[in-house]
Amino acid sequence: MYKPFELFVGLRYTRAKRRNHFISFISLSSMLGITLGVMALITVMSVMNGFEKEVRERMLGAIAHLTIMDFEGKINNWPHVIKNVKDHPKVKGAAPFIRAEGMLIYAGNVNGTVIRGVLPKEETAVSEIGDKMVEGKFASLEPGKFRILLGYDLARRIGADVGDKVTMVTPSVNVTPAGVAPRMKRFTVAGIFQFGHDFYDTTLAVVHMDDAAKLLRMQGKASGVRVQVDDLFDAPFVRQELSASDELVRYWIRDWSHFHSNWFRAVKIEKRMIFLLLMLIIAVAAFNIVSTLVMVVTDKESDIAILRTLGASPGMITRIFIIQGTLIGTVGTILGVILGVALSLNVDTVISFIEGLFGFQVLDPSVYYISHFPSDLHWSDVWVISIVSFLLGVGSTIYPARRASRTQPALALRYE
Repeated sequence: MYKPFELFVGLRYTRAKRRNHFISFISLSSMLGITLGVMALITVMSVMNGFEKEVRERMLGAIAHLTIMDFEGKINNWPHVIKNVKDHPKVKGAAPFIRAEGMLIYAGNVNGTVIRGVLPKEETAVSEIGDKMVEGKFASLEPGKFRILLGYDLARRIGADVGDKVTMVTPSVNVTPAGVAPRMKRFTVAGIFQFGHDFYDTTLAVVHMDDAAKLLRMQGKASGVRVQVDDLFDAPFVRQELSASDELVRYWIRDWSHFHSNWFRAVKIEKRMIFLLLMLIIAVAAFNIVSTLVMVVTDKESDIAILRTLGASPGMITRIFIIQGTLIGTVGTILGVILGVALSLNVDTVISFIEGLFGFQVLDPSVYYISHFPSDLHWSDVWVISIVSFLLGVGSTIYPARRASRTQPALALRYE
């Protein structure tokens, strides 16, 4: 079968069977280095994507895709706002809420809390709290009953359980002949929920919106409106469209990316740093290719001189060694992609096997909210890693190839 001259000689030099097996060993180690680097990078990026997705979904189980609030802090005509919001084709649901901060007291234990007043029927369209109930039912919130749902860790901190009566202290005050006193109300714990997210499980307390309105003197008003859209990634675009509408231009609209924006920004920075650090593994393997080719050039100096005397041009010599180094980098990259994708799709199974084999847990569920290794493989990451690895492999061949092309036949053969 016909092979171009440069490809034929480049493949022959890659095997290096006749004289120097050490060069073959370094070529193999360079290839394995690129394979391990690409595999590790794809796997780690997939695991980080999985953790980000898992935490984001747990966050979005408690916060809505969009939140509409008035700049003055209260929305007087919230049914009108909901009507206008639901006219948007990408909006799935909307529900009002009342938000305040306060303290919960039970059996001498005190803990700060975020109070959220909701309408249970409407809230199911924008929140997953009904699906996160550990004890009790979300539907048990009824107006006038003064019942409360507590986050799992919040209930544990104050020692309250379903059926216990806790005292809520709010920033609102009562003026009495004895002086000014904070408003307090006893609530019956009707349920406990768990999102698996530290902020909400530790601080959130949910009551019926009518009860919150009485306690906070906000009858007929709401702190804002929570909105759910078809696709959470469309939330920023829906926010822009709603903000530009005449009916909603006077309101402050935020999407889910504004909440805990520092966390999302930190994760993005961490992913970039991990990418750069693990890319150094591939870079080291690429430098090994440089070493391999320099030794091949030195070892084959007389062969190169003979090729030059037979009519091979400097460009042909350059392409021979570029092909050799590119082959090492390409094979290493392909193997790394195959192993990385396979490991990313089965990382939880592999970790479970290692835990069973050595008898320990990598992520202790009593310490970490996420006790497994979620993986979310992004093919865009795979393509970026593959292209960068390939370019590093090709780039590492330039110096040795140029050095080989400058070999002088007379000088190389004078002692032969």
